[in-house]
Amino acid sequence: MQRIKVTFKSDQGTDLVGALELPDQNPLGYALFAHCFSCGKDIPAATRISRSLAEKGFAVLRFDFTGLGGSNGDFGNTNFSSNVKDLVAAANLLREQYTAPALLIGHSLGGAAVLAAAEQIPEAEAVITIGAPSTPDHVTHLLSEQIETIEKEGIAPVKLGSRTFNITKQFLTDISAHNMKDHIKNLKKALLVFHSPVDTTVGIDEAREIFLTAKHPKSFVSLDQADHLLTNAADAVYVGRTIAAWAERYISFPYAPVQATPPAKGHIIVSEENKTFLRNIQTDHHSWLADEPLAVGGGNQGPDPYEMLLAALGACTSMTIRMYANHKKWPLDDVKVELSHNREHSQDCAGCEKNGNQIDVMERNIELIGDLTDDQRQRLFQIAGKCPVHRTLENKIEVRDKLVEG
Repeated sequence: MQRIKVTFKSDQGTDLVGALELPDQNPLGYALFAHCFSCGKDIPAATRISRSLAEKGFAVLRFDFTGLGGSNGDFGNTNFSSNVKDLVAAANLLREQYTAPALLIGHSLGGAAVLAAAEQIPEAEAVITIGAPSTPDHVTHLLSEQIETIEKEGIAPVKLGSRTFNITKQFLTDISAHNMKDHIKNLKKALLVFHSPVDTTVGIDEAREIFLTAKHPKSFVSLDQADHLLTNAADAVYVGRTIAAWAERYISFPYAPVQATPPAKGHIIVSEENKTFLRNIQTDHHSWLADEPLAVGGGNQGPDPYEMLLAALGACTSMTIRMYANHKKWPLDDVKVELSHNREHSQDCAGCEKNGNQIDVMERNIELIGDLTDDQRQRLFQIAGKCPVHRTLENKIEVRDKLVEG
């Protein structure tokens, strides 16, 4: 699996920081994860659930809400509405650079946030809540000792976990203004509710309210013996794996092979798999991914174009040598070809045809393993130069472009 750091703008223009967990293979789809109140994207439960989903083939973006973790902004100026806007901004990032999320997942207050944001993310096909309250004002019990001060003075410091935050009166006003029942009734997406019957932070009755208000399709999974933050790693892993299995029934898989009719033999079709560099390459019988490295903004989920070009030359070289050695019945045990590509100034390459100030150079190191004579080795080395791909690359190549109707 791979983890990519992403940065995007909030509705207020501040930088929000996220982590995109990518599976080793082409993603089945994308999920957006919202963390619990005053937590952050790197809380163990969020990390474990995301990675469990990535192991099952899903890409998951989790991020810090405004003023938390690595994200900029003042937490004291945020509220439930701004959290919802942050979620929509994160979905926009996925839509623009990858693919819009099919799954919206929220833990605790993040669960209420994804329920409220779902209607603004039309591509999302399913919503998952984990230990979520049915209304955002449920969090006022965490502020109970300071509510009177907040109401009177407009702001008060409140200790939440190990940190102290300034909570303002506008926060209280905002969370009491949301009609979550309407959001839940009008969800029009599949719903999966996780909750523990022994959750002392958000009681099981909150899950009951969400479940009864929602329309079908809806599912409920009891997290027996789990605490609110899913501090037991096994509970978080179970949630991730259950989501992956459940989602198969309710979402489409945009990253499954979509080329119903394979290309003709000798033809290749290259199609986009995201809005950056990830590409699906398909022949008549095979498909694979091409990408760019993380350093240039890619996801590093496949070889880059030059690596594939070198691979074509290397594979053809190795095959040609093997075919000749087998025909001659020479004792070639193995052949290894190492290749690299770089650009050199024309004057540094004696005998190279100038192309501007630089020329492309492919270096090919060939290792022949076996009890071969010197003459046999030299002959096989000469045969390498007769590889069809080698000849093609050294010929004058004409690329003929044609714009076709899509």
